[in-house]
Amino acid sequence: MGNLKVFSLTIFFFVVLFGHSMAFSTESPILVGATVSLDGEYVETSAMIQLGYKMWAEEVNSRGGLLGRNIKLVFYDDKSKPELAREFYRKLIEEDGVELVLSPYGTPLTMAASEITEKHQKVMIACASAAPKPWERGYRYLFGIYALADRYFISFLDVIARKGFNEVAIVNEDSVFNNAIGNAAARWAERFGVKVVYHKRFKEGTVELPQIAQELKAKSLDEIIFSAYPPDSYSFINELKKLEYKPRSLGMTIVPTYPQFYEKVGSYAEGIFGISQWESDERIPFPGTRQFIANFQKFTGQVPSYHAGSAYAECQILEEAIRKANTIDHDKIRDYVSGLDAMTVIGRFKVDQTGRQIGHNPILIQWQNGRKEIVYPRKMKTKDPIFGVTISNDQ
Repeated sequence: MGNLKVFSLTIFFFVVLFGHSMAFSTESPILVGATVSLDGEYVETSAMIQLGYKMWAEEVNSRGGLLGRNIKLVFYDDKSKPELAREFYRKLIEEDGVELVLSPYGTPLTMAASEITEKHQKVMIACASAAPKPWERGYRYLFGIYALADRYFISFLDVIARKGFNEVAIVNEDSVFNNAIGNAAARWAERFGVKVVYHKRFKEGTVELPQIAQELKAKSLDEIIFSAYPPDSYSFINELKKLEYKPRSLGMTIVPTYPQFYEKVGSYAEGIFGISQWESDERIPFPGTRQFIANFQKFTGQVPSYHAGSAYAECQILEEAIRKANTIDHDKIRDYVSGLDAMTVIGRFKVDQTGRQIGHNPILIQWQNGRKEIVYPRKMKTKDPIFGVTISNDQ
């Protein structure tokens, strides 16, 4: 940590939208390409990432550009489909001539897109991929931001084990990302002395989740881990609500971290735990966090989720590498990023020789009294965890 670097950038606001900018440089702009999900299961998360990218581009252009050239964003809609992401990244590089690439949302799209970026030796700093698989392929130009899925539920299991709860149920979508989470949670449960008494994987949430919810209630399972993308996560909650069933401890991925989660779920959200890569809380002790939150809210009118924060952190790292190299040479960018140990707005960035993130750790949040509280790690917590929240009258 002795060589730890800190990125703390001032954010300004000018219009840059889908590649249209108020340019001040007379040189041609730097084309920066990515796909975003305007349709499909990744819409909500991808929207935050897109806003993080736009804000970074506007910030860079307001300061005179990058290496004296303005940034011009080029986005395509991948519709949450890997095959489209693969084709559009090919188009971005081979036809549009982008000099830099940013990452799509999610492991499946990152897997597909990075096949193309690696072939063309373009650095991709993946801001939204947590499964281990992308870093098991021997790629040299792919780096991760997120703490990986095999560490997601350590905090939740630690919390319930300390409370004396010794059984847990695990339900996860049958996909690369969610299988990695479910399988790792089962391994960590054993280490904490918590017995996995139920582990179910599902492919079709709308078909299978009603039966799964009924089985969980029939078995009176009090501690549950649920891992899926947002549509199925909301469906699962709705099934539990229909059954008037509230587990004593319910830990979930993605959706509890959304600022709008309470609005969508109602008071059933009370007591639900969520795994977060970062929180838009001014008490988070990372450099630039407070300014990032304020500027993001000013720019978008929204509270940033960790997806927006990780997208901005991706851009921070990429920009820093280019400025240090003083060139858009992807071999030099790669070399700089691979050896970097730095603090971004969402925390520490440090990767191993495979590009896998090893410096960042997830946070455990819980909804209490209509707001998110950090309950783990203990040095960052804003509240103690609570258990056994009953169903309110609005359910």
